[in-house]
Amino acid sequence: MRNKFLVLLSLLVVASVGHAGPKIERWQTANGARVFYVNAPELPIVDLRMVFDAGSARDESKPGLAGLTNSLLDEGTGKLNADQVAEQFEGVGAQYGGASLRDMAVVSIRSLSDKPILDKALDLFSKVVASPTFPEQSFQRNRKAMLVGLKVASQRPNSIASKTFYKQVFNDHPYGIDGSGTEPSLKAMTRQDVIDFHKRYYVANNAVIAIVGAVSRSQAEELANRVSAGLAKGERAARLEKVERLAAAKVKRIKHKSQQTHILVGQPGMHRGDPDYMTLYVGNHILGGSGLVSRLSDTVREQRGLAYSVYSYFSPMREDGPFMMGMQTKNSQADDALKLLNSVLKEYLEKGPTADELKRSKQNITGGFALRVDSNKKITEYIAMIGFYDLPLDYLDTFNDRVEAVTLEKIKDAFKRRINADKLVTVMVGGDK
Repeated sequence: MRNKFLVLLSLLVVASVGHAGPKIERWQTANGARVFYVNAPELPIVDLRMVFDAGSARDESKPGLAGLTNSLLDEGTGKLNADQVAEQFEGVGAQYGGASLRDMAVVSIRSLSDKPILDKALDLFSKVVASPTFPEQSFQRNRKAMLVGLKVASQRPNSIASKTFYKQVFNDHPYGIDGSGTEPSLKAMTRQDVIDFHKRYYVANNAVIAIVGAVSRSQAEELANRVSAGLAKGERAARLEKVERLAAAKVKRIKHKSQQTHILVGQPGMHRGDPDYMTLYVGNHILGGSGLVSRLSDTVREQRGLAYSVYSYFSPMREDGPFMMGMQTKNSQADDALKLLNSVLKEYLEKGPTADELKRSKQNITGGFALRVDSNKKITEYIAMIGFYDLPLDYLDTFNDRVEAVTLEKIKDAFKRRINADKLVTVMVGGDK
């Protein structure tokens, strides 16, 4: 059965959506889970993704708890241990996945749509999500692995820079919590902490279910009811506090034995559903989000040769996520590279992009739109995001039109209002050979 599944995946490609975006239908289960569904009959496959407001922003005083909880879901349910759970998924060719981000916890399943196979896959998936046993042995093993991961990360300048950057940008806001945990937190954590976290956040009212595949609306309703039936009704997680703008610039230099210095510069940016979202997105594509053809890359890499790769991006979340510029450069030229990075940003804020830059970026973004929805998996991820962040159902349908509506004046206005070049967090890690 597994071979059959893999052959189907390798020989067939999901047909590209023929219009701007797939038709999304939505409803709510009896116990409160929000469901988003797209019929995609091209392949006999079903992708189902459950998203809970249970990311590391919910860790509070126990950094690492959300990630540890998510990693333990498939370690046992009922009388099945981790190996048996994996074997049963393998036996029907189903692919289980999980992840813990800052805003959300994700669990997913991909299975053939053949009813006997899908029934078995979803029955097990439902138990894994709703009734994990969190075996003590698995808890200890995964916690130990996270502690080892912290030690490894403490030797990597990119990890040090990223953790420091988030802490400096978000201070005491939940987004400043490191989802990989801290040594004191993980050592103090108990199995009961995991049980309590699951009980609080893995509930129907806190869940979004995305279904894409070769199932009808009525079948999708049955699938949604099945995977949510075992969940307690519960309550949605409380709204996160607003992210405060930075009061002043911050510079953090950390000595590290490396040939290159890792540089991150930024501040709070924007959130999902932000009125300035598309304008900032297109504007950043020009500044540093389009790879080698971006303004940052042209100036820092091509003209001055100060870095092999330089970039910028917005990472929108429930509340304002970070705006970040980053690069790696030789220790001896780190200060020059940082000065140039800031200079490019200031010029962009003052003058904005050129008409030619805007035209090329729009063509690049809209021309690549089809690739955003060229597989069931990508569509599933998109509609789960749309549901989780309460975005309009026509988000994908109107995407290209909203890109085309961006003007030079809108970009200049939005960047001047949202980015303050005098109040940036600067993190530099390296400089000690």
